[in-house]
Amino acid sequence: MSVAGLVEDLKAASSKWLKTKALGLKDFAWQRGYGAFSVGPTDLDVLVRYIETQEEHHRKVDFKEEYLAFLKKYGVTYDEKYVWD
Repeated sequence: MSVAGLVEDLKAASSKWLKTKALGLKDFAWQRGYGAFSVGPTDLDVLVRYIETQEEHHRKVDFKEEYLAFLKKYGVTYDEKYVWD
């Protein structure tokens, strides 16, 4: 399965599920885009720690700023007008 196919299936299934959980979520929709990145085995502990503390981390660091810094750090070419919708 391609990354695009996986993300499409994940977004479709999760948005359908979310819409059943509360009336306020009936119009929920994921943004059109997504980012997919691989992580090597030596970085797995760092990734797990990041996920476990993500809520606290994002109280201090804005997700958008962090994401753009990540793209820049790893030399990912992008046009910011297509990053957010």
